[in-house]
Amino acid sequence: MLIASSGVLVVNDPTSLAGALSKAYFQHFPEAVRPRTLISRNEERIRDFVDELGGRAVLKPLQGSGGSGVFLVNTKESPNLAQIVEAISRDGYVVAQEYLPEAKDGDVRMFVMNGQPLKVGDAYAAFRRVPSSSDVRSNMSSGGKAQAVKVTEEMLHLVELVRPKLQADGMFLVGLDIVGDKLMEVNVFSPGGLGSCQQLYDVDFAPAVIADLERKIAIRDHYGNELTNARLASV
Repeated sequence: MLIASSGVLVVNDPTSLAGALSKAYFQHFPEAVRPRTLISRNEERIRDFVDELGGRAVLKPLQGSGGSGVFLVNTKESPNLAQIVEAISRDGYVVAQEYLPEAKDGDVRMFVMNGQPLKVGDAYAAFRRVPSSSDVRSNMSSGGKAQAVKVTEEMLHLVELVRPKLQADGMFLVGLDIVGDKLMEVNVFSPGGLGSCQQLYDVDFAPAVIADLERKIAIRDHYGNELTNARLASV
């Protein structure tokens, strides 16, 4: 924030990054794009919520990345819910989330720049992350594999719904993790995968990102301090 206050463009905007640090950030987006979710440390509340979901849910820590500490639980088949909640909540809150059947095919990482899907020519910067074997996690760091994906109208509609919040928060470049028509996570800290997109589509998306940063600097030269860092970051 000190660097931004001195006139240096900082993206994503640092004043919003603190609030976006945890997985609770996506709870601020429209309900229509979110799976049913409970954030709690209370085992009884979590158990009741999982029962409401039919006994099947995904549990993960509120903080963290890379698929660390993610569990698929089924209370009808496994008695280990108490131990899982205890293990996750040892370091903070537990995110209990509706399990989406489409998740068996992995999720889609879609890059969004200035609130719009990142696109070069006809190629979108998006790919499907397919989990290895029966692992519920599709994260690349957990053995997930990248595959080409066809961007659907449902995905584009989801981006439209989350765009106002991303722009208001000065989020220049983010990675959305999508399952079906639901948003699972918003990755705002160095979202990975542009290299995978380049390999899959033989398109280098980096020049488009750099060109847009240069465009923002030109805008700042015209407007000076009239635009806040958050506004300039996503304009």
